[in-house]
Amino acid sequence: MSKKSATAKKKTVKPGFEWQTDAYERNAEFRFILPEQFLLLCKLVGVPPEEMIRDFMDNLSCASWHRKGRDEAKAHLINYFIMHGYGQHHYTEEDIRTMFKEMDALGLLFPENGSREAIDRYAAWRDEHHIYWFNKWFTKLRRNP
Repeated sequence: MSKKSATAKKKTVKPGFEWQTDAYERNAEFRFILPEQFLLLCKLVGVPPEEMIRDFMDNLSCASWHRKGRDEAKAHLINYFIMHGYGQHHYTEEDIRTMFKEMDALGLLFPENGSREAIDRYAAWRDEHHIYWFNKWFTKLRRNP
């Protein structure tokens, strides 16, 4: 890493929710030991670990970024999420699948090849919708029937 890039100011994103602190901080920088096998795999396939982790997050969050050709990968990651039991102490599997469908629908609305103005309007609307979507699910009866 060059000295210039190491000292460059890091971009921060303003939290959309007041609870986005500590473990849920949006501007997170993690330092952890990557499993040796993961590093070996990344090197063999020529994909840096950061890129692989970022792809995982983008696909699981059904983001509008790099959507083309990723539907099957997203489906597998959603199944992975459910197989691990994430969130099932609060929501049914059907609820969780609906959450993912709603996130994916929002990502599908990205105005590909849109003007800068259209993309900015979409981004502002998306951010407002994220607040609505989160509050909808957070305030829902959070128990399995």
